[in-house]
Amino acid sequence: MAENHGIDLVQLVALLGAGVLAVPLFRRLGLGSVLAYFAAGIAIGPFGLRLISDPQTILHTAELGVIMLLFVIGLEMQPSRLWNLRREIFGLGVAQVVTCGLLLTGAGMLAGLSAPVAFIAGMGFVLSSTAVVMQMLDERGDTSTQQGQKAVSILLLEDLAIVPLLAIVAVIAPTAADDGEPRWVAIAIALAAIAGLVAAGRWLLNPMFRILAQSHAREVMTAAALLVVLGAALLMQVGGLSMAMGAFLAGVLLSESSFRHQLEADIEPFRGILLGIFFIAIGMSLDLAVVAQDWLLIAAAVVAFTLVKSFGIFAIAWLSGSSWREALDRVTLFAQGGEFAFVLYAAALAGGIFSAHVNAIFTATVIVSMALTPIIAILVRRAMPSPAATQSMDGVEPASALSGDILMIGFGRFSHIACQGLLARGFNLTIIENDVEMIQAASTFGFKIYYGEGSRLDILHASGAATARAIIVCVDNTNGSATRIARMVRREFPLARLYVRAYDRGHALDLIQAGVDYQIRETFESALALSGAVLRDLDVPDDEVTELMADVRRRDEERFELQLAASDVTAGNNLILGNAPKPTPLTTPKRPSQVIGEVPATATVSGES
Repeated sequence: MAENHGIDLVQLVALLGAGVLAVPLFRRLGLGSVLAYFAAGIAIGPFGLRLISDPQTILHTAELGVIMLLFVIGLEMQPSRLWNLRREIFGLGVAQVVTCGLLLTGAGMLAGLSAPVAFIAGMGFVLSSTAVVMQMLDERGDTSTQQGQKAVSILLLEDLAIVPLLAIVAVIAPTAADDGEPRWVAIAIALAAIAGLVAAGRWLLNPMFRILAQSHAREVMTAAALLVVLGAALLMQVGGLSMAMGAFLAGVLLSESSFRHQLEADIEPFRGILLGIFFIAIGMSLDLAVVAQDWLLIAAAVVAFTLVKSFGIFAIAWLSGSSWREALDRVTLFAQGGEFAFVLYAAALAGGIFSAHVNAIFTATVIVSMALTPIIAILVRRAMPSPAATQSMDGVEPASALSGDILMIGFGRFSHIACQGLLARGFNLTIIENDVEMIQAASTFGFKIYYGEGSRLDILHASGAATARAIIVCVDNTNGSATRIARMVRREFPLARLYVRAYDRGHALDLIQAGVDYQIRETFESALALSGAVLRDLDVPDDEVTELMADVRRRDEERFELQLAASDVTAGNNLILGNAPKPTPLTTPKRPSQVIGEVPATATVSGES
C-alpha cells in the first residue's frame, strides 16, 4: 500500500463525521456551530480519542477557510461602500486596537512579564478571531446591519495590524537574524504585490471570467474562482503581507463585477467546509496536558485578559456613540483572542521572545477564550432584555410555537394590502414584525401580529417557517436585509415557496440570484396604474392605453432579461415578472372568513404596492 502523506482517509472521515454529529446537536441545544466544531476537535484530537495526531497539518490547510471567508466579505464590499467605512476602519478600529493593546500590555507587566513578552502576548490577544466573529454574525443575521458593518471594519483593521506587529517582532527579537536586505526593498516588494493585484483585478479578471463563461463549463468557473482567491493570497504572502488581506482585496476588486454572484456561489461550499475544519483544528490544538498542568494560570490569564480587553472595547464603543446595549454586544463578539495570535506567537517563539512554555500557555489562553466566546455571547444575549423591552409591550405577543399555511415577514404599507386577499380566502396567515409601535397600531385595526426579528433563524423556526407552504418577505431592504432573509429562507426552508418584495431593479436581480420563486418591484404596478390613469384622463382610448402599458411591460421585460444575461444568471430557473409561469397556487377549501382591515371591492392595483 502506498505510503500516506498528510491527511489519510481515516482522518478525513473522522473530521467530517465529528462535524456532522456535533453541529446539529449543539445547534439544537442553542449553543451554535462554532462551539460544536471546537468540541468535535477536542474529542477526535491527540488529547481526546487520538484519531488525528497532527492537528497543525490540518490547521494550515484549513486556514484556507479564513482566506475564503475574507474573499466573500470583500465581494460584499464595493469600493464606494468600503470608502464609506473608512472612519470605522481607521478610526474605530485603530482606537480599539491601540487602547486594548496598551491595557493588555500593562496588565501583563503588572503580572510580572517583561515588557516585550507582555506586549506580544497582549497584542496577540487584541487580534480577535475573524472566523469566530463572522460566523456568529452570520448565524445571527447581523452581517449587513450597521453594527455588523462596524464589526467587519474592526476585523479588517485587526487583520491589517498583523503586518506591522510581525515587523515589530522581527525588530525586538533577540535572535533576529539580519539578512542584509534593506528595509526599503521589503516595502517596495509589498507595494509591488499590492499594485500587481490591483492591476490584475482591474484589467484581467473580468475579461478572463467573460471568456471562461463562454465555454459553459461550470467546473472551469469554479476552478477559476479558487485560482483567484488562492493566487491573490499567494501574491500577498510573497510580498510579505497577510494572505487573508490579499483575498479580501481580490474580493473588493471583483465586488462590482457582473460575475460577483457566480463567484460567491462557487466559493461558498469550500469556504463553509474549510472554515468548519479550521475550528475543528483549533479544538485539536488545545494541549490538554498543558491545561491540566497549569490550569490555574491559564484560567487566570483567560479571565484577566478577557476582562481587560472587554473594558477597552466597551469604553471605545461608548465613547464613539454606541448605546450600552451595542457596546456590550461588541464586547461579546471581540473579547476573545484570534487565529492571528498563533502566527504572532510562533514568530515570537522563533525570535526568542517567548519560551516554549510561555508560548504553550498563551496559545492555550487564546484557544480557551475562542471556545468560550459563543457561550458567553449566548448567555449575554439571553440575559439582556429584548430591544422592545424598553417600550410598552401591551398587546404584543412574541413569536413562539406558531404554525400556519403562510408566514409573512414584515408588516407595513406593502404587506397591509398584500395580506388582505390571503385572509379573505381563508388561509391561516402568520405575520411577524420587529417594530412594536407598528404592531400596536395594527392591532387597533384588528390585525394579529407577533413580535419577531425575521433575520434570525431561531425566530423563523418559532414562527412556523419549517411547516409553512409559503413565506412572504415584505421588509424594507435596508442594508440588504430582505436579500439576506431571502437567502436564509431558501437555504433553511427549501420546500416553502418564497415570495419577496423587491425595492428596485437591482434588488430584483439579487433576489433572482438568491433563488426566490417570485419577486415584484414595489413601485412597478403602481407606476403603471398611475401612467394609465393619466393617459385616460387625457382622453386616450382605453384600448390604446392597454396596448401602451403592454408595450411598456414588454420592453421592461426585455431589458430585465438582458441584465440577467449580463449577470450570468439563468433566468429559466427563476420567476421574472411578466414572462414566467405563475407559481403553483396554494389551495384551501373555501370557507367564510372575516377580512381584517379594509378590502377593496374590486381587484385594482394599489398605489402603495
